[in-house]
Amino acid sequence: MSIARAALRSLLVPCLLISAATQARDVPATPAASSEVRVRDLYPLITTPEMAAARDFHVRHFGFEVLFEASWFVYLSGPADDGSRGATLAFMTPDHPSRPPGPEAFDGDGMILTVEVADAAALHEKLRGEGAPILHPLTDEPWGQRRFMTRDPAGVRVDVVQQIAPEAGYWERFAAPPR
Repeated sequence: MSIARAALRSLLVPCLLISAATQARDVPATPAASSEVRVRDLYPLITTPEMAAARDFHVRHFGFEVLFEASWFVYLSGPADDGSRGATLAFMTPDHPSRPPGPEAFDGDGMILTVEVADAAALHEKLRGEGAPILHPLTDEPWGQRRFMTRDPAGVRVDVVQQIAPEAGYWERFAAPPR
């Protein structure tokens, strides 16, 4: 097999497998004649030399499963809740062969991954008991979230939130501007 063919195969196989995994999650098919864009999946792709440790963190603490994995790329899907589709997340190493623009390793700044759960207090206790770093303690926020924050091995800040009732009158102070 030529080097060009091998490189193309290394790029196409993950894309085809990810596409198949996405279709397997009962994502509705896009009509061929439609002119509107229909996003089939949307996920952060985080470049990190700690790809395996980040994978293990999200599998262990958040119940994600590996849908596709190669030596330089891993694609994860979280468990669905109440008929919703599970979230997706991917990591790749800085030395990946696809070389798209921006392969710099993620440094942890400027990004927070928010994970909404049904019981933030229970997950806080679980993560604390398993030794995950807690960057922000479990807090009931006036805007209507119970939350805490951790960090995965790739440096991503993970803000775990549960929706709760906001303080009376809180959102009236922050009305959206008229459209």
